[in-house]
Amino acid sequence: MMLLTRRLAILALAATVLTGCATSTANLSTATVGAYRETIDLAGRLSVNYQKDGRPESISGSFNWEQRPGTIDVTLMSPLGQTVAAINVTPGSATLTQAGQAPRTAADIDSLTQQTLGWPLPVSGLRDWLQGYAVDAQGQRFRASPASNSVTTKDGWRLRFIDWQAAGAGDAAAGAAAAAPVPRLIQAERAASGDIQDLAIRIVVNPAA
Repeated sequence: MMLLTRRLAILALAATVLTGCATSTANLSTATVGAYRETIDLAGRLSVNYQKDGRPESISGSFNWEQRPGTIDVTLMSPLGQTVAAINVTPGSATLTQAGQAPRTAADIDSLTQQTLGWPLPVSGLRDWLQGYAVDAQGQRFRASPASNSVTTKDGWRLRFIDWQAAGAGDAAAGAAAAAPVPRLIQAERAASGDIQDLAIRIVVNPAA
């Protein structure tokens, strides 16, 4: 029954993603992302597919992302809106709290999510990816655009910034950078991460307010 529920959630998410991708991005095709911002508030949906012990696993849900200078707070929620995990990351440590359990703390958030959730949520990478940035395989800063939308990161993630949206009205005070597009749909894939194989994470960012 649980597997069926997960599959239904994935199908519902896929339908939402496909509907959202119908938005035209023709007027964004020649623009690059704006300047990196230390303070952002985002919400969206994600689906995760991977192989573990030879068995396929699928998870879907939504997230809230609050980023400030020196700290990131992420809330992961089930398709029904229940909080699955709350994550806090600072330069010195990372803490993950699941419902009904004591908080767990580690130095590396990606390893901590794999230990607690069963799959690695790349919070450290998402800090860049959600704004259209990454560090490529050569250690160089990559700045995505609708015309240059794929990169392999230094730690082995294959990224595609599939769909874009205009920055929200709340960014208008930022000046000319506000006119630049921001990622709306991101596909992240990695061949292996510990005992996880063929990991694929699909991230849909809600339209900015």
